[in-house]
Amino acid sequence: MSVRIAALTALAVFQLSSVAFAQNCTPKVADSELVKPGTLVMSTNPTLPPLQFVASSGELQGMRVELGKEIASRLCLTPEYIRIEFSAMIPGLQAGRWDMINTGIFLTPEREAMMQMIPYEDQAISVSVAPDSTKEFASQDDLAGLRVGVEIGGFEENKTRALDAELRAAGKEGLTIQTFDNFALAFQALRAGQVEGVVSIDAVAKEYDTRGDFKRAVHGLYPAPVAVAFKSPVLADAVSGVLREMKADGSLGKLFDTYGLPMVQGDYAVKGPNR
Repeated sequence: MSVRIAALTALAVFQLSSVAFAQNCTPKVADSELVKPGTLVMSTNPTLPPLQFVASSGELQGMRVELGKEIASRLCLTPEYIRIEFSAMIPGLQAGRWDMINTGIFLTPEREAMMQMIPYEDQAISVSVAPDSTKEFASQDDLAGLRVGVEIGGFEENKTRALDAELRAAGKEGLTIQTFDNFALAFQALRAGQVEGVVSIDAVAKEYDTRGDFKRAVHGLYPAPVAVAFKSPVLADAVSGVLREMKADGSLGKLFDTYGLPMVQGDYAVKGPNR
């Protein structure tokens, strides 16, 4: 079964589950903890297939989109997505523009000190190159001298700059780094030959490699957990409970298996200020 067909099957299962949970359902989070009464407003940057992307129909699809909808359903809330560049997500959360960052934000000590975060997915960094590239990449050392694109302001940019520093410290040629507002623009630049590689996360690079769009040169760099993030501790605790419930009933594992993604080994506890 292809990833796309399997994903549609998983979505149908989640929709049936949502109907069941919606019957005789009272919101489990008070309106005072939400940006919009009875609604779970989530931010996403839909440029990361198969995790979050815009389908040809114009609708949001992907693993994280499905997960967000299921979380909302189990909290008896209406899901609502706001499409926004990653660089605006943390400021927007702090300003009360949305309840939850659902774009696969990497967990870091700095972010953990700023907001409530629940790690739920394991990811790492990949570098993609053009499909017709003939260069051999046995390790990250072979990236020396590469001109790469990356989304601005995120974990990926930070690690790209760390990789550049490591290469230079080892006496090798560093990276030439060009930042973009989102990953879609970075991959467009790669297609156009404006950069020689794009730094993204493993799942995205693997998807493009499977499609034959771009070749995944190096992967598994800088592994770290990915999280959802909140301003409200109350909402974060409620979502933590939902993730634990989904793990216990097997639905979370099925969703991750559909997309071939690794779940974190933890217990979906909230990490953040005063935790």
